Amino acid sequence: MKRRNFIAAGAVLPFFTRSALAADGNFEITRSKAEWRAMLSDAEYRVMREEGTERAFTSPLNDEKRKGTFLCKGCDLPLYASETKFDSGTGWPSFYRALPNAVETKPDRKLFVTRTECHCRRCGSHLGHIFDDGPPPTGKRHCINGVSLTFRPA
Repeated sequence: MKRRNFIAAGAVLPFFTRSALAADGNFEITRSKAEWRAMLSDAEYRVMREEGTERAFTSPLNDEKRKGTFLCKGCDLPLYASETKFDSGTGWPSFYRALPNAVETKPDRKLFVTRTECHCRRCGSHLGHIFDDGPPPTGKRHCINGVSLTFRPA
C-alpha cells in the first residue's frame, strides 16, 4: 500500500492526538479563540485552528473544476489558482503551486515522519501538507483540507 493511500484511508490518524494549534507567529489577522469559534463550524475549527484533518473524499471542493480562485476560509486571502489544481487521487483538493506570498510552511512531526505543514500566511490557519510527489512543473502536491478553503469562480 502506498504511503499516501495508507494515510488517506485514515488508518493511522486515530492513534494521534492534536497537540499543536494553528501556526504561531505574528499574523496580519488575529482573532481570539472565541472569535474563531463563532465564525467557524466545529469541523472547520478542528482543522484550521487545531491542525486536524478532514476525512478524505468529503469536501465538495475536491471535485471543483471551474476556473477561479481558492481562498482561505479564515481571512479570504487568495491561496491557489484553479489552473494549478489537479486530481491526486487522495481525496483532498490538491495543487502543485500556491499563489505568491500566500502560504507559509513549518515542520510537522506528529506522525512517524517529518512532513511539511502549510498554513495561511495572513491568519495562520492550517491548510494541509506539501509533499514531493506532485506533477510538473513543481513536483509538489499541496494536499489541502477543503474546509480551510472557499472558492470564488472567475
